[in-house]
Amino acid sequence: MKKLAIHAAEDIRWEDVDKPEPAQGQVRLRVKYVGICGSDLHYYFHGANGEYTIREPLTPGHELSAVVDVDPSGRLAQGTPVVVHPARYGAEVAGLESRPHLRPGGDYLGSAAATPHRQGGAAEYLIVDEGMVRVLPDGLPLQRAALAEPLAVALHAVSLADGVAGGRVLVIGAGPIGLLVLAAAVRAGAQTVSASDVRNEALQRASSLGADELLLVGRDSIADETYDVVFECSGAPVALTQAVRATRRAGTIVQVGMLPNAEIAVNLAPMLAKELTLRGAFRFSSEIDDAVALLAESDRLDAVVTHVVSAQNSVEAFALARDSSLSSKVLLEF
Repeated sequence: MKKLAIHAAEDIRWEDVDKPEPAQGQVRLRVKYVGICGSDLHYYFHGANGEYTIREPLTPGHELSAVVDVDPSGRLAQGTPVVVHPARYGAEVAGLESRPHLRPGGDYLGSAAATPHRQGGAAEYLIVDEGMVRVLPDGLPLQRAALAEPLAVALHAVSLADGVAGGRVLVIGAGPIGLLVLAAAVRAGAQTVSASDVRNEALQRASSLGADELLLVGRDSIADETYDVVFECSGAPVALTQAVRATRRAGTIVQVGMLPNAEIAVNLAPMLAKELTLRGAFRFSSEIDDAVALLAESDRLDAVVTHVVSAQNSVEAFALARDSSLSSKVLLEF
């Protein structure tokens, strides 16, 4: 079989390997689509994602849809369409019963956090634990289903914020996660949702998903104390400073974008006088089930996927995914 493997910065290879065999409690999947995530871009272009550096060849990919190839238990028939919850959790920790994704330990598909690395889904075949598999409802296309994991991230982020329903919401960064957060905020009943980005093309995508106001960085100003909830999805430190200014008194900021793993210059002084709540959002817990149900409701989120590229052309695909003037979510097709 074939798989993708990142060996170092800008060194990704289409390799031949043996087809893996599932053990009891596992399922072998025939992968169909894999979304390129921000962490995959960091691994490919920089050889590291934050503090996690590639120390051995890494197969990326944790956003995927597939069909069942072999289920030793016989529970799932060959050809059953599925998505995968990419996390395996660590041991239980008191106080984190409802947040298993915050337990130390565990792993995530396509991650270099530990050695050996947890290999990802960008391969023709993938072995996963049977508890990670989610069967798709009838009529949900596999291409759209590949959005389940990032949509779960967005739904989790929105669930962390008080004041979304009936409130004024700002989403900073209209990349794929920002677009899905925007859609989730609209669905949660926000009165108005504004989107801010450095590129007009990204803002036009936000408009198609229900943004009421489009703010182009460098052209439009964001008034201080305007929004009840701000979702910072760009990961740029300057954007967090902007979020602090833009949030009303006693409002909430949810940091969704991955910030640099370094000391950064952010002006948090106004946070004190306004008694803001600043919350981090990390992956998700069970929201992938809600994401699958939402994707099955309509084709509204199809617009988030702008390109589908053969996995053999991965260099082209990663270049597209990096350029937000050309793309939003790019899928690798196997």
